[in-house]
Amino acid sequence: MLYWLTEFSDGGDFFNLFRYITFRAGMAFVTALVFGFIFGRPLIDLLRRKQGKGQPIRDDGPQTHFAKAGTPTMGGLLILSALMVSTLMWARLDSPYVWIVVLVTLAFGMIGFADDYAKVTKQNTKGVSSRVRFISGLAIAALASYAAAQFHPAALTNQLAVPLLKNVLVNLSFFFVPFGMIVIVGAANAVNLTDGLDGLAIMPVMIAGGTLGIISYVVGNYNFSEYLGVHFVPGTGELLIFAAALFGGGLGFLWYNAPPAAVFMGDTGSLALGGALGAIAVCTKHEIVLAIVGGLFVVEALSVIIQVGYFKRTGKRVFLMAPIHHHFEKKGWAEPQIVIRFWIISLILAMIGLATLKVR
Repeated sequence: MLYWLTEFSDGGDFFNLFRYITFRAGMAFVTALVFGFIFGRPLIDLLRRKQGKGQPIRDDGPQTHFAKAGTPTMGGLLILSALMVSTLMWARLDSPYVWIVVLVTLAFGMIGFADDYAKVTKQNTKGVSSRVRFISGLAIAALASYAAAQFHPAALTNQLAVPLLKNVLVNLSFFFVPFGMIVIVGAANAVNLTDGLDGLAIMPVMIAGGTLGIISYVVGNYNFSEYLGVHFVPGTGELLIFAAALFGGGLGFLWYNAPPAAVFMGDTGSLALGGALGAIAVCTKHEIVLAIVGGLFVVEALSVIIQVGYFKRTGKRVFLMAPIHHHFEKKGWAEPQIVIRFWIISLILAMIGLATLKVR
């Protein structure tokens, strides 16, 4: 929104700063971070008053989790509020990719909010039926994937870029939209499954979001994309502002979510942020790289799929409990130990994902 201030610039004054994506990204980070610090405590107090008993705790979960009873959920509202205010303030609102990612984030946030609301009011862990959430997510992802395909350059429309291979594209034709649906819905649910310990999901989301932000900036800059041999997608550079706001809002939330958490992210945050990561990947033609950068989320989701599939077939379990972070809890790892080690893994995967920009 503030980009319009460039109209007052003669090319060499303060207002000229607003032309630069890097400046606006830095300001988006600061804005979201300050927003989180200012409104975090009032929101938590409000959620505690409204929710009473807070998020219900699973009876079959680790015994240590019962000590968290009464902790309010829907903390994702803090992240989303900071993210939206900051993005709309600093991003160019004539960018279709910004609107695609923003609307996907809000739509998945609404699904998550409905699920959290049902859990809190009914005081059970079921919430909205998985079928309703899944179908709703597919519909949102289908619209987002179709919209992204319409705005992609003609040479990239419905194409799948292959990392590590320069100028290699796979024509998915009408399968691109279903593929995009899988990426976005898969990312949303994978992050949702990862959100099981204090601080576990938010830091990997910030790391993945920051990495995708850098990729967006590179892909949206002709000179950088030409030098690195990646496909140029005009306009995606503005997604760096969204990613910076996500990082700032995430840090503001982590201040209150650090062990012992004063508030849980809830599905309101995890579904929204996961959907955002998937949408950025689809817009920037880096869907496969998302699987690397967000490898931790992939492993968490696969652990559940493997556990459920193997149990249905044999009646036995592969893991002590799924998702896999609960497996390590059952093995006696302390919660902070699991969280920090998973953060380290996320950072390593992010570096590998960034390396794919040069190894072509």
